[in-house]
Amino acid sequence: MLNSIESNEILERLPVHLQQYIKPQNYEDYTPINQAVWRYVMRINVEYLSRVAHKSYLDGLQLTGISIDHIPNMYGMNRILKEIGWAAVAVDGFIPPAAFMEFQAYNVLVIASDIRQLEHIEYTPAPDIIHEGAGHAPIIANPEYAEYLRRFGEIGCKAISSAHDYEVYEAIRKLSILKEAEDTPPEEIAKVEKLVDKLQQKEVTPSEMSLIRNLHWWTVEYGLIGTPEDPKIYGAGLLSSIGESKSCLTEKVKKIPYSIEAMHKEFDITKPQPQLYVTPDFAYLSLVLEEFANKMALRKGGLSGVKKLIDSKGLGTIEFSTGLQVSGNFENVIELEGKPIYIQTKGKTALAYREKELVGHGTKSHATGFGSPIGKLKGINLAIEDMSPRDLKAYNIYEGEYTELEFEGGIIINGEIITGTRNPQGKIILISFKNCSVKYFDQVLFQPEWGRYDMAVGKEIVSAFAGPADHHSFNLITHKTSSKTIKTQKTKKRKELEDLYEAVRNFRKGKNTKYSIQAVFDILKKDHQEDWLLTTEIYELALEHDPKLAKINKEYLEKLQQKRPKIAHLIEDGILMAETKRITETSKP
Repeated sequence: MLNSIESNEILERLPVHLQQYIKPQNYEDYTPINQAVWRYVMRINVEYLSRVAHKSYLDGLQLTGISIDHIPNMYGMNRILKEIGWAAVAVDGFIPPAAFMEFQAYNVLVIASDIRQLEHIEYTPAPDIIHEGAGHAPIIANPEYAEYLRRFGEIGCKAISSAHDYEVYEAIRKLSILKEAEDTPPEEIAKVEKLVDKLQQKEVTPSEMSLIRNLHWWTVEYGLIGTPEDPKIYGAGLLSSIGESKSCLTEKVKKIPYSIEAMHKEFDITKPQPQLYVTPDFAYLSLVLEEFANKMALRKGGLSGVKKLIDSKGLGTIEFSTGLQVSGNFENVIELEGKPIYIQTKGKTALAYREKELVGHGTKSHATGFGSPIGKLKGINLAIEDMSPRDLKAYNIYEGEYTELEFEGGIIINGEIITGTRNPQGKIILISFKNCSVKYFDQVLFQPEWGRYDMAVGKEIVSAFAGPADHHSFNLITHKTSSKTIKTQKTKKRKELEDLYEAVRNFRKGKNTKYSIQAVFDILKKDHQEDWLLTTEIYELALEHDPKLAKINKEYLEKLQQKRPKIAHLIEDGILMAETKRITETSKP
């Protein structure tokens, strides 16, 4: 897949399981209408945002190779982004939050390469290249913010999700696709909206992923910076919305000082936000992120971390105090006085140390699951992991010895020790037995005929997180979505309109066209009376080349404003852009 995009050393480091989400940009698929939409939004935004966005925005446009006049090509972006230590890839709309964040951890910007329809020019609920390319890319040129984004991805991809999270993700993805697609029946949209509302209103304990996703939304997507009284825009959702970038700074939208409490504030991706959070600076974002990370199972481990993994019903990892990592689908935990004393996975499981699979302990060796006690031995203050070779010998924990190990929690292991596995520091992290039985009072946890028993060594679980410790241990090329983005159907009338847009685009570039500007305008008035964007582009050119046509064109636009009041402000902005450009050009010495 990487052969189909402009690569750099950053992209070449991406693991295979992330490459499955990448698709070619297919630049030739962008129509002249798409290009006009990009140009309009960028011209409006750059002029307005130069006054209200964080100072990094305009500098970032140049540094990241974002042009005002044409949709960015991923090839060009990657050649420039590598200079600031980043890269970009194209994807199909929304991808799972964990994957999105993991891309960030690798300094890779995920760009939904489709572009919004003309009808949704102010805002689209679906991710598109305006949002990703013109919203996210410029701000990452700021080193402090770029590090926040990378660190957010590094922590966020370890956040534990729930089955409910995935249902919400799939429903929102489908809704955004339907809303962006042309001619979707209203009843179909209403049906999915009802499902999204039902899922979002369902009373569930919020998962780590849902909480950190909220923080991502109120910072990376919809963040303000400065003070509540005088904020500037830095969130990509605001930078890419010509409607909400203006409304967000009015008194109608409440401004709240950013804090970790934002993790509890849900959002609706399909509607303007009624409140926004303001951070004093980018460094403060990282402080809040670390505060959140300290609450995660990633850093706390323990019984609650194991239970989160069980509830997630997904692939996850626990880490023992020795550094031994167990990755799999966690099925059960035996607890005593608020502490886990035995864990059990179901199905393929792998053991690792510091994110590298232990030789002989992959999913083939542990195809049906893995179980192990946690804690100290009964009546012995010294934990197994802290025992010297002499201590191990004294307690009969030695190769070839038949031994009984009784743990403080009540787990009893009887068997013959085959060998022990140590980490590079010499601490024993795993003990293997044959002819072994494991019991918890009358409950049989393992019996001799099941084969070799591998016991993890560790007095406590220090970490629990989503995903495997070593990505090579599992087949992660399993991404399937229930919905794909819907492409516009090309009718004869639509093709004609695209040809007209192309003619105006070529005329502006000084190229020959089969239509004159007057001819394009005449056809528009006759056959495409709902279109307004191309008429504003004709007005811009007519002001320079044909004053008589410009006068007629403006009168037509003013009538169109009366006819279509909902987009009158868009037409007005187009007129003002054309006239401002003309005034600027005629005033040049």
